[in-house]
Amino acid sequence: MPLSVTAPVVYGKLEHPWLYTVFAALRDGKLVRISFDLPEDEFRLELENRFRSPAAFRPDAAAEALDQIRTYLNGDRTVFDLPLDISSLTVFRQRALRETLKIPYGQTATYGEIARRIGSPRAARAVGGAMAANPIPLVIPCHRVLAADGALTGYSGGRDGLAIKSRLLELEAAGRL
Repeated sequence: MPLSVTAPVVYGKLEHPWLYTVFAALRDGKLVRISFDLPEDEFRLELENRFRSPAAFRPDAAAEALDQIRTYLNGDRTVFDLPLDISSLTVFRQRALRETLKIPYGQTATYGEIARRIGSPRAARAVGGAMAANPIPLVIPCHRVLAADGALTGYSGGRDGLAIKSRLLELEAAGRL
């Protein structure tokens, strides 16, 4: 059964020493997905299933996003300036992720703090679910969200999630790794 074509999804990739292959996908010029945990064929299939549209490797279309990710990982960028599309998520998750975008580089917040900031003070666990569902890690800095006691918990960054979360926080604390 062919996919009903909406806007095409395009993606590019960059190699990184400890994130290995980082993929960035865009639709209608907006960043919709970052992954550093999947082989390319699985990433492409995930995009096609999620967006019901063919996904094409187009490094030129993803060049700006990948350049900003590269400079962030090199310690030379503290703020991303990319159009994002998280409209496929629930309204609650969108609110939680938008609030997460407000956490400054090098700082952290707790799941409970995010819940309070979005007007749902009893929803710390649901905020955790929103962070786990974050389709654009790094750019939407869910790695900056910690447990109430400051512990590192879950990270949407893949199989080595907590180690990656720790490394990203170290990068931001030091300015460079």
